[in-house]
Amino acid sequence: NGDFARAINLYEAALDDSPRCAEIHYKLALLYDDKLNDPVSALHHFKRYIELSPNGPHANEVKKSIKHDEVAALTALSGDSVIPRSEAAQLRNENLNLRKELETRAGSLRGAPEKSQASDASSKKTAAKKVDRTYVVRSGDTLFSISRKFYKSPKRWKEILNANEKNIHDAKKKLTVGETLVIP
Repeated sequence: NGDFARAINLYEAALDDSPRCAEIHYKLALLYDDKLNDPVSALHHFKRYIELSPNGPHANEVKKSIKHDEVAALTALSGDSVIPRSEAAQLRNENLNLRKELETRAGSLRGAPEKSQASDASSKKTAAKKVDRTYVVRSGDTLFSISRKFYKSPKRWKEILNANEKNIHDAKKKLTVGETLVIP
């Protein structure tokens, strides 16, 4: 089992800013990363290693570990998987195209004769029913992550919970993979 906390204390006691400490930072980073599953602390020590020994024997491995741990830390802090930049750019472009399409349709409707208020109200109810979407729960999904996926914000998770109160009785209940949720 190993006493990792004791090992960390001994390594940290030996630290100063000399280049010989790069190896200690490397070993501390490995302990935090591999044994304690603490990517934030591991990042600190990996970065100190690179500062003290940018061309050291572990430099390439450390640079890869830094990239991996940055994603792991962001994922842990956000409570969800991090969206890659390419996917975010694709979503922005799709959003822009949808806005343009909506503006085009709205412009063509302005020229059409106005409907009566009664038929307008009934069409809004019909449209509201059609707006509800469904989503099949995947591994790792939470109400927060699903809210973020559809609304670009985790704040609307309660709306999803309320729309699915027959299936989800407790906000803390884990979602079942394969379960179909209504997205209002």
